[in-house]
Amino acid sequence: MENSNKPKAWIIAADMGYGHQRTAFPLKDLAPEQKIVNANHYAGIPKKDRNIWKSTRSIYEFISKFKKIPLLGNFVFDVLDRFQKIMNYYPKRDLSSPNLGVKSNYHFIQKGWGKDLINRLEENHLPIITTFFTPAFMAEYFNYNNEIYCVVCDADINRAWVPLNPKSSKIKYLAPCTWARDRLKLYGVKSENIFLTGYPLPKENLGTEKLEIVKEDMSYRILNLDPQKRYQDLYKPLIKNYLGNLPEKSDHPLTILFSIGGAGAQKEIALDIINSLKEKIKLKEIKVIISVGVRDEMRKYYEDRISDLKLDGGVYILSGITIDEYFDKFNKALRKTDILWTKPSELSFYAGLGIPVIVAPTIGSQEDFNKRWLLHVGVGVSQEDPKYTAEWFYDMLNSGNFAEMAMQGFLEIEKKGVFNIEKIITGKYKLKN
Repeated sequence: MENSNKPKAWIIAADMGYGHQRTAFPLKDLAPEQKIVNANHYAGIPKKDRNIWKSTRSIYEFISKFKKIPLLGNFVFDVLDRFQKIMNYYPKRDLSSPNLGVKSNYHFIQKGWGKDLINRLEENHLPIITTFFTPAFMAEYFNYNNEIYCVVCDADINRAWVPLNPKSSKIKYLAPCTWARDRLKLYGVKSENIFLTGYPLPKENLGTEKLEIVKEDMSYRILNLDPQKRYQDLYKPLIKNYLGNLPEKSDHPLTILFSIGGAGAQKEIALDIINSLKEKIKLKEIKVIISVGVRDEMRKYYEDRISDLKLDGGVYILSGITIDEYFDKFNKALRKTDILWTKPSELSFYAGLGIPVIVAPTIGSQEDFNKRWLLHVGVGVSQEDPKYTAEWFYDMLNSGNFAEMAMQGFLEIEKKGVFNIEKIITGKYKLKN
């Protein structure tokens, strides 16, 4: 009998915001000792390698924060964003020529960047699953002796995700949606190296492959998102078919979770939301969770600004000392979350849990395309002025629009990505690409 505890793959992420680490977190059960390798700060990383990674992350955070500076910020941001711009999908054409980002990556790899990491992984020849493209390039360049898988974290991607010579590459891509799959083909990745798995959502929010947990959570969420029962009256047979009979009342108050990105951008939006909703929060009609990650200064920023509002626990600041603790808390909080308010990052795919997304302003081309995907699938809506949240939010709530988006996400977005990826790694079956 196969030992289920035997490690099946190296799980690799990069500390570049939360996205790549969040994507890796549900896959940790596959890894030795359930530990995720962070390519940019593992134990013993050479100083030269660490410095290259550090400069890359610094650019990412600088771009995210600099955009807030009036006039000059937008101008400089737009110039820098051209290097990570995603080309329009139509007209369909060959986009396989490497861009500056790819060439820059390989310039450093050819000088030895990442060789230490790959040598360490070679000590245990497990397949590699990385949620950031650069370790995949490193593994292939230094002739890693096993399969190399790259999990795509966004609905659409820049050419930087694909190696210099995609047609001769052995890197296999695990795509979260058809947009990403089709884009990889335009970049020259062979069809047999693309697997449409879905995004790896956390098992603690899914249950088994029968999805019993997400179905239970949805049954309570629909009640909160449709207080006038307009959606329930129209789609009662659909709801019953997928969720069974709904409970008489929800097990939690109407809850918004506002997620702050790793760079700390857009933190002022949450304060506008709270100030607009403060009377309803005091009446316990609604609860707001502010997710700040592992940055203690962000937690203190909000504590200092909401302490005088006397909201009696109606606003909860979600944080963790370590990234694993934070993700554990975040996933637990999602079970009692009705609306996810965030810029369109990898969290866009969490709409598959039946949680509608209010889309905060985008930062960069990557998020522009994630937003387009959310709106296309019908699971998200662009935020109106957060200073007037108490008005437009309740208009949408009472019309049943949020309930419709929740059900749309539950039905249309692939939720079993984590199980599908495990099956590919263990060879239990091959997914069609």
